[in-house]
Amino acid sequence: MKIVVLDGYAENPGDISWAPLEALGELTAHDRTSLTESPLIAQRIGDAEIAVTNKTPITRAVIDACPNLKAIAVLATGYNVVDTVYAREKSIPVMNVPVYGTDNVAQYAIALLLEACSHIGHHDRSVHAGDWTKSIDFCYWQRPLIEVSGKTAGIIGFGRIGMAVARILRAMNVRVLAYSRTERAEGRTLADYVPLDDLLTQSDFIFLHCPLTPETDGIISAANIAKMKDGVIIVNNGRGQLIVEADLAAALTSGKLGGAAVDVASTEPIAADNPLLHAPNCIITPHISWATKEARERIMQMTADNVRAFMDGTPTNVVN
Repeated sequence: MKIVVLDGYAENPGDISWAPLEALGELTAHDRTSLTESPLIAQRIGDAEIAVTNKTPITRAVIDACPNLKAIAVLATGYNVVDTVYAREKSIPVMNVPVYGTDNVAQYAIALLLEACSHIGHHDRSVHAGDWTKSIDFCYWQRPLIEVSGKTAGIIGFGRIGMAVARILRAMNVRVLAYSRTERAEGRTLADYVPLDDLLTQSDFIFLHCPLTPETDGIISAANIAKMKDGVIIVNNGRGQLIVEADLAAALTSGKLGGAAVDVASTEPIAADNPLLHAPNCIITPHISWATKEARERIMQMTADNVRAFMDGTPTNVVN
């Protein structure tokens, strides 16, 4: 069976092995194909039975151009790059990796918060630039340092990742509020479930860990920012579209917000005219919360498990 990986570089830039997929068939792995619809996508799939994608789109046109295609495996949890409805009409299962990096993403969310509060990177660069050598005092700080302990954090979206973040915050003596469509018994041991407006008005830090839906699209907007305390820090390593970026940039510029730390953007790679690139007190990293070697090895193995299950006639983690 022929298997084609369309955009494997982010998953495997060379430090892990394609062996789990190679064991299942004739594998061709491309580093990159296209982030937008392109004839090259169908050309590369060709007569392969299984297409593996991360962010390369597999649209209706691609599916129609590849009549031998029998399954699609996504090297991620999100699968919006695939026309799942049309794939179902064509009896093509689309399989994802639902859980692989909960602890990684939670770790990174906390790292973003601590960077926004402690400005470690900024002061490291300052020291290397010679500022400490020239200082007349034994120490200095160029930005306000914020103590995390004793503060209140609001987590919008309280699934696996949100609860993992809450566990770390509670160990740091932070009170946790949660807003979620679903309340779970485990969640009640970690946070107080509250309405969204209560979370916005009471939180010192706000984390975004909710799925992107019509209800959450742009949930961090000018209207909701106006309800927040002055000086709030917003952390987003969920989905870029959860934030109205122009509104966030305006609130950072005005000083309404104390800072923001994001690992995602509404368009990725980030557009040159994204207003957050020029906003003060805004940390931006390139969508790498998920990308530890350990997590990528799990993605590889789970994707291979999905392909094997399909080949055995019992597909798993099917999203359509």
